[in-house]
Amino acid sequence: MLFNSLQFLIFFPIVVSIFFLLPQKRRWILLLIASYYFYMCWKVEYIVLIIASTLIDYYVGKKMAALKEKAKRKKWLLISLFSNLGILFGFKYFNFVNANVQALFDNFNIFYGVPAFDILLPIGISFYTFQTLSYTIDVYNGKTPAQNHLGIFAVYVSFFPQLVAGPIERSKHLLPQFYVEHKFSYDRVKYGLQQMLWGFFKKVVIADRLAIVVDGVYNNVDNYSGVSLLIATIFFTFQIYCDFSGYSDIAIGSARVMGFELMDNFKRPYFSKSISEFWQRWHISLSTWFRDYLYIPLGGNRVVKWRWYYNLFITFLVSGLWHGANWTFIVWGALHGTYLIMAIALVKPKEYILNMLNLKGGFIHKIYRVTFTFALVVFAWIFFRANNISDAFYVINNMFSDIGDYTDFEKMKLSLRGLGVGVNDILISVGLIAFMELYNLCERGGDVWMKLEQKPIWLRWSVYYILLFGILFLAPYSRVSNFIYFQF
Repeated sequence: MLFNSLQFLIFFPIVVSIFFLLPQKRRWILLLIASYYFYMCWKVEYIVLIIASTLIDYYVGKKMAALKEKAKRKKWLLISLFSNLGILFGFKYFNFVNANVQALFDNFNIFYGVPAFDILLPIGISFYTFQTLSYTIDVYNGKTPAQNHLGIFAVYVSFFPQLVAGPIERSKHLLPQFYVEHKFSYDRVKYGLQQMLWGFFKKVVIADRLAIVVDGVYNNVDNYSGVSLLIATIFFTFQIYCDFSGYSDIAIGSARVMGFELMDNFKRPYFSKSISEFWQRWHISLSTWFRDYLYIPLGGNRVVKWRWYYNLFITFLVSGLWHGANWTFIVWGALHGTYLIMAIALVKPKEYILNMLNLKGGFIHKIYRVTFTFALVVFAWIFFRANNISDAFYVINNMFSDIGDYTDFEKMKLSLRGLGVGVNDILISVGLIAFMELYNLCERGGDVWMKLEQKPIWLRWSVYYILLFGILFLAPYSRVSNFIYFQF
């Protein structure tokens, strides 16, 4: 079920209404039924995978809790890891590995007859797999108690607002909330609906409009060059942010309506002054997951420098692979790992130059850092969006091939017409991006919706109507699209 569908607009109010009518001890039943139904709207049989993961990790958690010695708990942790990661590998990575082994054998004229699996990738498998793994790892480390209530644990694994694209919650944060009675609160419901409204606007108005240009160019890169490739790349930079942060806003807002608090997943990432800061602001639930369950166990930065570099690179390489079974994602992750290693290696020369020029900490220096970081992120997004490595290098090699046309207005207009949309549509998209970033700037001084509550009622409702009319009249309803991160 898509958030941006009529089906969800009917489903959600019904679930919320019944939720507040039921006594606390029965609410988990409603949430479990609603979550399973929500997921089965895509493909019924894949609910078996969620149930299997739930049962395995519930049992493993109970077994580990019964053992006082950590060493004896290890075999149960390994059962959880091999079971969950094995399912993930089989459905998401087997065909990728198999195809690459086939290509390798072909180069040596060796017969390799292992067939590919004809299977559809289960939506959200990476998200709920990581969520349930965080539980078993935390139980193993003694950071969270094992769950006795199978039903509530099943709700934790499958909670419908964040089931298919996060945020990836931790058991110690989300599980206790299912034991608390959440009474109806007008202010909380209003705040949740406001966040959902903003999320819908970012997704169906901004992201889906940008997708028209991005998909048209990146699915046929050979037909484009110069300014068209540059615009499509920059548009994708904001499309993926609005698409994914829009989903997170709807997920967090819908959970808040019922009284549940999910972790923030984005904090104005394109205003970051370094790649390290970018990853503290982008997909926070995933970046902190890799920090806590991979980077730190590898040794983090409490090792010799070469090993620190290794830990960083491996973490981001795996992060790239987590996003998809394609070399493009692996290169994207490797790029971000390389960015961070270079930033560490060049810290002293950079400090020397800044001190010599007396630029450190100044406004110009901050603008430069934000711009430079943004450029690095945009460059990496080329690999993330490209259908294959060849397309990515085509974009890089041809993005500035007609650089002289960038200053010729008439030639630029001709290039824009080749994007399949009118110049006015491009300008509207640019205006929407500016509007979204203005919202993000306002958010620096505190929550926008909380500040709006202090304003006159006419101003508050003007904002609501602007967003609602934007959704009704600016969204390209001819192409209702999935959220990008559903494929991960």
